[in-house]
Amino acid sequence: MATTLRNFQSEIEQIHNREFAKQKVNGAEQLQKEQKYSQVKGKAKEGAVIELAKAGTEELRDSAEAEEKILELLSSKVSANHDSARDILAALLTQNHGEYVLRIGAQPSKAKLFAGDLDNDVAEDWSGIERTEDMSNFLLQEITNTVEEVGGKTSLLFEAHGKHPRKSLLLRLPPPSVSLTPEVRCAVVGNVDSGKSTTLGVLTRGALDDGRGRARVSLFRHKHEIETGRTSSVGMEILGFAPSGSPILPETTISNDTEVVRREKLGWEEISVQASKIVSFIDLAGHERYLKTTLYGLTSGAPSCVILIVGANAGLIGMSKEHLSIALALSVPVVVCITKIDMTPANVQAETIKQVVKILRSPGCRKVPVFVKSSEVAVEIATGFGKEKLCPIFQISNVTGEGLGYLRTFLNLLPSSEGDTDKFAVDQPLEFSVTEVWSVPYVGTVVNGIVNGGSIKTGDPVMLGPDSNGNFQSTVVKSMQRKRAPVTTAEAGQCVSCALKRIRRNTVRKGMVMVSKSEILPKATRQFQGQVLILYHNTTLQKNYQAMLHCGAIRQTVRIIDMDHPQGVLRTGDRATVSFEFISHPEFVKEGMKLLFREGKTKGLGVITKLL
Repeated sequence: MATTLRNFQSEIEQIHNREFAKQKVNGAEQLQKEQKYSQVKGKAKEGAVIELAKAGTEELRDSAEAEEKILELLSSKVSANHDSARDILAALLTQNHGEYVLRIGAQPSKAKLFAGDLDNDVAEDWSGIERTEDMSNFLLQEITNTVEEVGGKTSLLFEAHGKHPRKSLLLRLPPPSVSLTPEVRCAVVGNVDSGKSTTLGVLTRGALDDGRGRARVSLFRHKHEIETGRTSSVGMEILGFAPSGSPILPETTISNDTEVVRREKLGWEEISVQASKIVSFIDLAGHERYLKTTLYGLTSGAPSCVILIVGANAGLIGMSKEHLSIALALSVPVVVCITKIDMTPANVQAETIKQVVKILRSPGCRKVPVFVKSSEVAVEIATGFGKEKLCPIFQISNVTGEGLGYLRTFLNLLPSSEGDTDKFAVDQPLEFSVTEVWSVPYVGTVVNGIVNGGSIKTGDPVMLGPDSNGNFQSTVVKSMQRKRAPVTTAEAGQCVSCALKRIRRNTVRKGMVMVSKSEILPKATRQFQGQVLILYHNTTLQKNYQAMLHCGAIRQTVRIIDMDHPQGVLRTGDRATVSFEFISHPEFVKEGMKLLFREGKTKGLGVITKLL
């Protein structure tokens, strides 16, 4: 079963990438047609910026080369060299979205560092140029001054003394406006009572927990959640990091009154204004009853990483495995946090760790577990996160605060969600998927969601749909907010809410899309074909079988109308090309989108191959 799942997942990825590459080419052509008669001025300006970037990067294709060059120029102590180092540094920061981790001194081999068997005496384990303590201190001072000249801030992430003195520095430029602040979306999942909300409460508020759930009170949205202590909705929390790299936390007082604790939080606007990076946490429910909500949060939120919280006293039980399998099916990188290490006996904790490592190494996961027990490991694993099969494991306690520093360092350095240009391309026509709808007094209908492609400005005419007949209605974006702070533009990969003109609240639902107004009308789909793999079903799936389909922000019941299986029935582990039909209304789907369908628990995963 594990091998078929593995092969199927790689096939899904191939189909997904192939279709998206096709759509990108078509989209770019369509966008060029639309823009031909407008924005001639804008192009000239853009051209100048691109030229500048090219000039800065042509001789420095490789960032490691650039690093060495900067350090070499600065260590020469010649003022002319200082200026050229500043220019290279500015180009490097611009290229990396205003954030870069610079390393001084000889660096250990990553494989040995992650495995925890570094040897100071083995020369093969080290690479790069050795620097003495005095030299690295001098370079630190020089880099700090140079970055300040460019308008950025430098913070020391980690330093080591001894045989191989080395330092890791975070160089960061504050974003010019809230609309350009890089954001990392993290979904937080795990079994009931594993400590998801408490961990987020401690991370975002800064005050430690009392062991009785005080930290989670401020996260709950409903009265029944406070009473039962169980999350039942998709909660959103944000953690901002200042240009200096320190987390932005509210001033807290030690109080046991829940009302006082609830009120002690910084407004999102305050955080957004100060932050040069925002980590958005999607706090999902752990209870089996709320799996539907959790699944919707994972598919519609487009998270860049999933944080799986495991209670050290309970281990990977219940819904944790289900959540892990969904994250793997959607191919989102996973981070494991083992909580409650202050109250768990050593033998139970060792058993939990053994179980987690075994599951991560199993053929279904194929991850390499890395225990994060130093700032250096946290820095190195965060900068290359998502590209390799690494899965960091943090051991934390929300009562004593042990291990939280490493987790904050890791979150601070994660690459931003909108930086993933393969997933979110700006040079495409606008596509905005609606994940939430509100009616706001004196404003009207407001939709919240993620810009999947292109960009959007206030005052743009857009089409919203499809409605129950598959039609799109035209409207205008009145105003926009991002993290509750007003903005005028939003680009692919960002999560924004837009107020729409002359649209009634009851005509909008989750799963709709907003596209730019053009001659080519968008098409709604009622029937489509997909390749699917049945993960688990206790009997057989036949024609007319109905299940709940999750595909991006879409959540609707579908019916199987046809399948290419010779026996005409599907059992656990079977693969087939299946034709589906939406039951209540057509939706906007594209070839290459991943889908999950479930009836109770997750039953199957697949990819859309053809629209019928």
